[in-house]
Amino acid sequence: MKEIKVPAAIDQIDAVTDFVNSVLEELSCSIKAQMQIDVAIDELFGNIAKYAYHPSDGGDAVIRVESDDDSLSVTITFMDEGKPFDPLRRSDPDVTLSAEERGIGGLGIYVVKKTMDGVEYEYKDGMNILRIKKNLGR
Repeated sequence: MKEIKVPAAIDQIDAVTDFVNSVLEELSCSIKAQMQIDVAIDELFGNIAKYAYHPSDGGDAVIRVESDDDSLSVTITFMDEGKPFDPLRRSDPDVTLSAEERGIGGLGIYVVKKTMDGVEYEYKDGMNILRIKKNLGR
């Protein structure tokens, strides 16, 4: 297990992505899986940076990367002490509608749910905890 703690700020997305990618490279992750994980990081960490904390207060986020014993999958956990928010409770957008008809929001988490092999959320001990699991696809 490896983890990083960073300020929950948009300008930290590259640092988080670089950290996760360094672990993925050690695990010989496929390029396709890495690209899908990078999109998920952008969406999930971006949401933490924009919405978890009041702008004047700020706060941190912890990102943890764990692989299973045989390194065939990776679990990435995003943790913050911001406002409780479960992005999985929102209904999936109707992707058969045009962007104008569909309304704003929800598409990013929808993409994460469709490209990851598992996504789960819990609020525990004052923390939002969102886990994504991805098979590495060698």
